[in-house]
Amino acid sequence: MRNLSVVTEFILLGIPHTEDLESMLFVLFLGFYIFTLMGNLLILLAIVSSTQLHTPMYFFLCQLSVCDILFPSVSSPKMLFYLSGNSRVISYAGCVSQLFFYHFLGCTECFLYTVMAYDRFVAICYPLRYTVIVSHRLYAILAVGTSFFGCIQATFLTALTFQLPYCGPNEVDYFFCDIPVMLKLACADTSALEMVGFISVGLMPLSCFLLILTSYSCIVCSILQIRSAEGRHRAFSTCSAHLTAILLFYMPVVLIYLRPTPSPWLDATVQILNNLVTPMLNPLIYSLRNKEVKSSLRKVLHHLGFFPEQL
Repeated sequence: MRNLSVVTEFILLGIPHTEDLESMLFVLFLGFYIFTLMGNLLILLAIVSSTQLHTPMYFFLCQLSVCDILFPSVSSPKMLFYLSGNSRVISYAGCVSQLFFYHFLGCTECFLYTVMAYDRFVAICYPLRYTVIVSHRLYAILAVGTSFFGCIQATFLTALTFQLPYCGPNEVDYFFCDIPVMLKLACADTSALEMVGFISVGLMPLSCFLLILTSYSCIVCSILQIRSAEGRHRAFSTCSAHLTAILLFYMPVVLIYLRPTPSPWLDATVQILNNLVTPMLNPLIYSLRNKEVKSSLRKVLHHLGFFPEQL
């Protein structure tokens, strides 16, 4: 056997073709990151502080806000660290952690959107039985289940990636450790693993998307049967925020992981949108179209001293 030196650390090269733009990118991404944290923390405070919002739908929205706080925190702090002129080196364990938590939170969010679609399906198609079907016990099981299955999926993908030997080049041509760029550095044939990973990463979001599509097909049929225009408008308004968030979440997944010919620059651009911009937009999407959340947010902001009470 060959005497192979084991890689103990990696060097993150960052976003391709952005040389000499580090200072501008640092300011831009730091702004995105701060707004993401603030927006989602405000949503959490608004829901927790209002007993009117202690329902399954807002419980799942709380869980989504927690994911949207943690998800960009997997890669953003390290990226901001090296954009400010510091070391680009990341340890082997740090790289494993990045990949695991990125896919754990991403998969959890994917399952969570599916659960939220089911919640809207029951609320609109079976309104009189909603509290019976979506009991406290059921939504606790669903909430735990999203994280549990997200952990299972992430563990499988991480083990699949890092059971390979890494013995040669250690420069990661990306801004964080992800499956496609890590497989390029492995000292072994990765064609079979790439196919398994492609099926695994593609099958899970596709299954969730089909379940969401089924839920919303039933919802649309149910809404069209509502006689009053006001009732139809309210039902569509309730679902439009969720549908917008779903599209913003799934489009980057398709572009990054399910294209046959990857493009490093395009992948990095889409990944930035997925990591920073979408979690920043979710609080706006869910608060601007929801009177209850807006009302609770006004109260929170008033208590924090940002707005007078009459607003």
